[in-house]
Formats: sequence, structure tokens, C-alpha cells
Amino acid sequence: MKNDVFITRSAVFFPNLPISNNDVESYLGLINGKPSRVKNIVLRQNGIKTRYYALNTQQEITHTNAEIAVNSIRRLFDNDVTDQDIDLLTCATTSPDQYLPSHASMVHGLLKNKAMEIFSSSGICLSCIQAFKTAYLALISGDKDKAVCSTSELASPTLLSKYYDIEYEKCSNAGTDPYMAFEKDFLRFMLSDGSSSLLLESHPRGSISLKVEWIDMISFANELPTCMFMGAELREDGELKGWKEFTETELIERSVLVVKQNIRLLKEHIIKYWVDAIEQSLKKHQITDKDINYVIPHVSSMFFYHKLLSELEMRALDLGEDKWFTNLTKVGNIASAAIFAALDEFWKTKPLYKGEKILLLVPESGRFSFGTVLLTVV
Repeated sequence: MKNDVFITRSAVFFPNLPISNNDVESYLGLINGKPSRVKNIVLRQNGIKTRYYALNTQQEITHTNAEIAVNSIRRLFDNDVTDQDIDLLTCATTSPDQYLPSHASMVHGLLKNKAMEIFSSSGICLSCIQAFKTAYLALISGDKDKAVCSTSELASPTLLSKYYDIEYEKCSNAGTDPYMAFEKDFLRFMLSDGSSSLLLESHPRGSISLKVEWIDMISFANELPTCMFMGAELREDGELKGWKEFTETELIERSVLVVKQNIRLLKEHIIKYWVDAIEQSLKKHQITDKDINYVIPHVSSMFFYHKLLSELEMRALDLGEDKWFTNLTKVGNIASAAIFAALDEFWKTKPLYKGEKILLLVPESGRFSFGTVLLTVV
């Protein structure tokens, strides 16, 4: 017999103070000493007003990714539940501090609670749902009784101007517009640092808990090309040429280690396949759109917020804006940490009633994969 699984607590941590649009380049630096020509266009499209960086204005890192993660994890605990009580730590991130050891190992090393099982999920935004499902399956099977799912991001150091200067200078010398790399600036003025954590237990706790009804994930990499990548370049055949195939000079000159996104592919595929995934999950679990009280989507930009709404309306799905919650404009796009940071704020600021159902929606543009989660307030 399967056990029930409940989210009993959530917590977030954002490093330093919120940073306004006007101050972004004071932290990330100016490329070739010049303000970005496309910054205002990008910011107008993504709708983000403030974000967080684990940086100071000298472009020095103030917190590691592991430290950011541990700061939100520790906020889950008190005298009733301590870090000694958890049996499993699952961690997700797009931006670990190092290739090896695993991110979860470093987070556990800082947590210093007890010897226990750990799990690291890598990838992009959907890594949060992968880590979450691992914790969920451990509890539902009875293998574990309490687990922490940690999601965290430290993207800002990869967005510093020093990683773009040489490539942009090379473009200028070739007589081309140095800001033709709009797709890199698209992400540069969108991403944010922060962490969110969940405590999962086999029993409810306190006046409100969230029962995990189901977790679905689906990848369309079998039929769609790579859209977002880092540490690689696209080959002419659409596959990736990884960083190991470049010389040391090429790694720098071609900004191979800078995150990139093919905006054309993103606009062409992300919304259609996302709504396909939503419809598949609702049908699979025999739940209707009208049964859903709230929708929390992880949207990378307010541009896609409105595109998703339009597609849902076109397909006559009753998942409209009156059911939606997002904090994107306040905290920026924190990738894998975004969905649970939004859930944390929603849970702590909105009146919830037992029996209400919350749908979490997470897209990943890497090679197009999607996660759908249903929670019930208990």
C-alpha cells in the first residue's frame, strides 16, 4: 500500500538586497565599457522589475550556490522538526559551484546534520521536479519518512561582462553589430539567484499542509532540437559541440561557457508543447480543468506568461489568469528554484481552504521537457 506524501513546510532565501533594472549593469558590468543597447528591450519584454544577485558591485561572489541552498533549508527547521530528523536530501540546480563533487554533497557538507542519503539533479528548470519526485517516491514507497527537497541557483557570476568582452570585441572588429548576440543578453537580464526548499513528510503537519497527488514529467527531446545550452555550441546539424572539443582560446573567444538560448525555437515550440503536456496529465489522472483552483506556472518571462494564457484560452481550458499566481516580476527568473519560491509566497500570503487544488507547471527549454504537479490543501 502506498503512503501519502505531504509538503508540510517551505522556505526561501535570496542573497543580498533586491536589484532594480537601473542597477543591473552595476553588478554584472558593462560589456566593452558600454551600456547594453538591448537591455531596455529585453526588460520590457520580460517584465522583471527586481532580481537578486550573490554579487557585489566589484563583481565578487558573496555566496556560493551551496550556501544559498543551505540558507533556505535551515529555515525549514525548529524545535519540532530539526535537521537531524530528515532521512533524505534531494538537491536541484542549473548552476553548481563545481563539476565534482555533486551539488548535494556540498550542500550536505555545509548542513552538517548527520550521515544520510543524498541525491543531485542537474539540468535546467525541470531539475527541481526531478529532485522533488525523487523525494516523493522515497516517501510514498515507505523507504523514508522525512525528506528535504532543495532547489537553488547561482547564475549571476556566469553573466559578468568579462565573459562577453572578447567575443563582442571580435564581432566589432569584424564590422558586425556587437549586440547581434541578443539571445545571450535575453538571458543576461532575466536570470536571478536564490533558493527554495520543501519539507516532505508522510503525515500532515500544522493547520495547512499540501498533499502531493501526482507528479508528471515528459520530454520531447526525441522530436525537438536543442534550444538552451551552456558549455557548447550548436553544430550545423542541430546537435551540440561540447566544450571538450574546443581549444582553451576558443572557449574564451567564442564564449562557450556562457548560457545561450535560441529564441526562435523557444517561441516556435515552448507554448504548444507545454499545453500538450498539461492536457496529457489532466487526461491521464482523470481530472478536469474546472477541478483546479489555482495555477502556479514557472514562466521565464511575462512575454510567455501572456502567450501561455492565450494558448490555454484557445484550447478552451479553464486555467485562466484568475487562477494564476507568479512572483517573477519581483524575484526574477531563478530557474530550478522558481516554482517552489512561488509556491512558498503563495502559500504564505493567500488564504487557502481544505480541498482546494493547486497545479504547478514547469517548462524546460533545454530540449523541451515539462513537469506538472497536482497538490491538494489538507
